[in-house]
Amino acid sequence: MDFYEFDFEDEVLDALDAMNFIECTPIQEKTITPLMEGHDLIGVAQTGTGKTAAYLLPVLNKLCRNEYPENAINCIIMAPTRELAQQIDRQLEGFTYFMDVSSVAVYGGNDGIRYGQELKGMTLGADILVATPGRLISHINLGNVDLSKVSFFILDEADRMLDMGFYNDIMTIAKQLPAERQTMLFSATMPEEIRKLAKNILKDPVQVTLSLAKPADGITQQAYICHEAQKMGIIKDIFTKESAERVILFVSKKSKVREVSTALRRMGLNVGEMHSDLTQGERDEMMFLYKSRKIDLLVATDILARGIDIDDIRIVINYDVPGDCDDYIHRVGRTARANNTGRGITLVSVNDQQAFGRIEKFIGKPIDKIALPAELGEAPEYNPAKKKPEQGKKRPYGSKGRGGKKGDNAQKAKPAKKNGAKAESGNSATSAPAEQSSAQVAQPTPSKETAPKKRRRYYGKKKGSGKPTASPEAGK
Repeated sequence: MDFYEFDFEDEVLDALDAMNFIECTPIQEKTITPLMEGHDLIGVAQTGTGKTAAYLLPVLNKLCRNEYPENAINCIIMAPTRELAQQIDRQLEGFTYFMDVSSVAVYGGNDGIRYGQELKGMTLGADILVATPGRLISHINLGNVDLSKVSFFILDEADRMLDMGFYNDIMTIAKQLPAERQTMLFSATMPEEIRKLAKNILKDPVQVTLSLAKPADGITQQAYICHEAQKMGIIKDIFTKESAERVILFVSKKSKVREVSTALRRMGLNVGEMHSDLTQGERDEMMFLYKSRKIDLLVATDILARGIDIDDIRIVINYDVPGDCDDYIHRVGRTARANNTGRGITLVSVNDQQAFGRIEKFIGKPIDKIALPAELGEAPEYNPAKKKPEQGKKRPYGSKGRGGKKGDNAQKAKPAKKNGAKAESGNSATSAPAEQSSAQVAQPTPSKETAPKKRRRYYGKKKGSGKPTASPEAGK
């Protein structure tokens, strides 16, 4: 189905032509009509399927008819991260080029100049406000924004917002909006928290569900079963055989970004870094360098797993297996976007086999395992059902050690021997002792008076005298 089959205004069709949008994706085909009819809607589809255009086009089609208040905020789009807010704002700029519709993006991490631009846009009443929850709550608390005339309320990547703890913020924002509005919720997954949120803010919604949280068909998924020390050798082998251009490599921790990127630079690769410790300006600069192909490979944390819209990423590499199945879906979903193809490669160490097994079970099929290069040695056995080896496990407090069980003042008496023969098995510490030789006669326990006194320890001299002073703990 192509976009000309919808009842779009000429301004919307001109924008689609200019951006070379011709055929609808499945989520667009199933959601645009009910949204144009004014229904609330829940859209569930994997990342990279065109959800942004699915909700933007019906809203813009209505706004360009000039049937809504001027100099007022008519639409709010909530996004979990500043990167996604920026992506939505850029797509809005393209779609609204031929329309008299304004927009402003509101998110944290900016300087005073950017804050002034946000404030001006909200004060003058931009038609569409794209915002992260925390930043919008701040403006609401300061009285900077009037939401009393909002007609469209959109939550993009709602599952991610709830994962980040924004449920209460979303409900606070929703209470500021008119009761009569059209609400849309888009998500890659449909956990119970999303159902609860939908029940609270949507009215009789239409639900469109496409393949709950599965990687796109255009992604070739592969895995290497390896030891941790073999991972960099695998990376070197991959990029010896093919180009490292248009690649994103995900690691689990931001502290690991520099370690891995340094090793890749030693291989002669053109590498950039992306993690949460970078300022907004540094993030923007890094993304500009990557999009303009001045950087071939990005080493990133999960901050880049959502909210970037780059259609030509060839390979996504999971240097570490993500602990959450949804994070795996979003990571590999950075490739094979807009009906393209791509590869998702995961390096699975021994300690990550259980997590990777859960991912295979979640997506409903085993992922192809690639043999290690011969020069790297043997790979470990793949057994995701086996518990990962425990490292550095400490003995619980009070358990048996060299001193016996805590609280036991006496060890269990050992069975006595007579003339080298074994004692009867029924003997115990509380039973009558076996006959003992004269050398084995028990010594009497010393009384308090006869017990030897503990040696006192001295820690220094008492101030003002030459006599040493005993520690108050000594002798206890």
